[in-house]
Amino acid sequence: MEKVDKLDLKILSIISGNARVPFKDVAAVCGVSRAAIHQRVQRLVENGVITGSGFTVNPKSVGFSTCTYVGISLARGSMYREVAEQLEKIPEIVECHYTTGNYMMLVKLYCHDNEDLMQLLNGKIQSIEGVTATETLISLEQTVSRNFPIPGADFELPPRQRKPGRRPKDPID
Repeated sequence: MEKVDKLDLKILSIISGNARVPFKDVAAVCGVSRAAIHQRVQRLVENGVITGSGFTVNPKSVGFSTCTYVGISLARGSMYREVAEQLEKIPEIVECHYTTGNYMMLVKLYCHDNEDLMQLLNGKIQSIEGVTATETLISLEQTVSRNFPIPGADFELPPRQRKPGRRPKDPID
């Protein structure tokens, strides 16, 4: 993994808070040119420091009202990769982790409702070879959602200046 310098950290801090912030605004805060910001961001993407950007969709707005965490026990820890390959085929699973503690694996998934969850557990997850037990934790409410803190985030972006008569393109502005 490539090392990042202080300017990279500052750029990451700004764009992780709002991926749509214009590079000219980032450049103004960082005291460098827009081209320098563009080159830095491209390099961070190419080197795997930035792994993606995009919009976050509210699962409830598209019919997935049940967020669930499932702890999975395996017959043997060495089966993790094979089980993970099978879990990856289940589109409702959005995260999968190999863990320490009570479970060997922990997955986060979204379902339409509890009946959908039951079918997913019984028909797919528990039928995977090597899965010996599952424990289901249904999320009642997500109270915190944020990116992890990036060192060096002790600054604020200046307010955006709009040309007279122009409307914001989106509610983020």
